[in-house]
Amino acid sequence: MNNIDNATDEFIAAILASEVYGNYRNELAKVKREPGLKAQIDEYRKRNFEFQENADNDFNKLDRFEKEYEEFRSNPLVADFLAAELDLCRMMQRIDTRITAGLDFE
Repeated sequence: MNNIDNATDEFIAAILASEVYGNYRNELAKVKREPGLKAQIDEYRKRNFEFQENADNDFNKLDRFEKEYEEFRSNPLVADFLAAELDLCRMMQRIDTRITAGLDFE
């Protein structure tokens, strides 16, 4: 297990040193310098997740939600943070997919 632990530590270090992670941390720091902005982003993400998970698919509600947050998302701090976060999430998904595919894990 020691080999796996060591490889995991090296892998984490590689992620921490990546441009994608560095960009995410930089954008997060900018957001946190603005009082209350991180909480607003978290509320937006929570509501967005609820829409994605809701089987209702009420397009009128979705349209109202998008219009409600249109100005908020146009804030460069918000837009840049959400883009950096998405890049990090996609990188982590690719990593997970590659690991799972390489393990003959069904």
